[in-house]
Amino acid sequence: MRRNIILAYVLPALALAGLAAGVVYASRASAPPAPVPPVADPAAPPYETYISGSGIVEAASRDVGVATPTSGVIVEIPVTVGDAVRKGDLLFRLDDRERKAALAQQKAALAVARAKVAEARVALEKARADAARVRSLRDGRAVSAEEAAQRGYAEDAARTALASATADAAQAEASARAIEVDLDRLCVRAPMDAMVLQVNVSEGEYATAGVLDSPLVMLGDVSRLHVRVDIDENIAWRYRAGMPATVFLRGNRDFSTPLRFVRVEPYVLPKTSLTGDTTERVDIRVLQVLYAFDAKDMPAYVGQQVDVYFDDTGRPTGNNPATGGTASMWGSAPGATARADGADAVAVERSAAGDTMPEVVVPVRDLNKKASPRKATDTGVRG
Repeated sequence: MRRNIILAYVLPALALAGLAAGVVYASRASAPPAPVPPVADPAAPPYETYISGSGIVEAASRDVGVATPTSGVIVEIPVTVGDAVRKGDLLFRLDDRERKAALAQQKAALAVARAKVAEARVALEKARADAARVRSLRDGRAVSAEEAAQRGYAEDAARTALASATADAAQAEASARAIEVDLDRLCVRAPMDAMVLQVNVSEGEYATAGVLDSPLVMLGDVSRLHVRVDIDENIAWRYRAGMPATVFLRGNRDFSTPLRFVRVEPYVLPKTSLTGDTTERVDIRVLQVLYAFDAKDMPAYVGQQVDVYFDDTGRPTGNNPATGGTASMWGSAPGATARADGADAVAVERSAAGDTMPEVVVPVRDLNKKASPRKATDTGVRG
């Protein structure tokens, strides 16, 4: 009786409970994760119509990584991060004992060479005097012709020995000067007036010459700061050189300042990941533009990420430069018609609304006929 009750009621109840628990677990596992709230509220665009880009703060001189021209052990670093240095100030010094010993040895060799020059000069003066004495004799029978010739040969030999000794001394002096240059290269100095941004080496470490992933010392002129902005290639056509721009500090949208246009770097290059986030797109290319601001206008540091908005309000949409449009992306507004002469012309015209795909006239070539244009619409190409 009891066994029948267990089989009739308890086991089905346990099965239903297990099924319900499985359904609840599966629904929770398949549910999308809850969105993570942002660390700080993003900045609000200050313009009615705008384009935007992410940027990074850099020194006005760009960040200069100082390397060593020769490898060696660092024995002195007189600067620390944050120091202001002048051009020519010592940044670090490599072990120079070996070169100093070589210099002392070479200077000794130079002294010997100079002594030989003095000796050769004395020998030349003696040979010159002996030859002059023979030539001054009025009686030619006083000395034989052979002896007179020997005195002349001795003078020539002494003159040649002096020239050789002088050349040896010059070579020894040049070698000593070369070692002094090597000694000076072991003292790495600041190439400009700047601030020390990074010191990535310590005394006693071995510094390797060449291009490194992390420079030994990083310098930068931070009296003025630049913002290098990456503009997505898909909206780069909307950018015009000199567009008004405002920068916002990430983490606190209350910190912002207007920017001053510096230049456009018109080579579109692959995007570099700034955030390190795996969801950040890096399979695109970007146009880089530089703007400037004073360090006192906003508390920003070199290497800090910022958000930049460009004022695109009132951008002309015509295709006639005389009425406000243009065909140049570096001058006034892009978005004008660009047309070339000949059968290969491609005319692009933006729609007035700006939301539909532009109409493109595409030439279609035939081997025996002239090019006949066909129109491309937002749904494809129609002939």
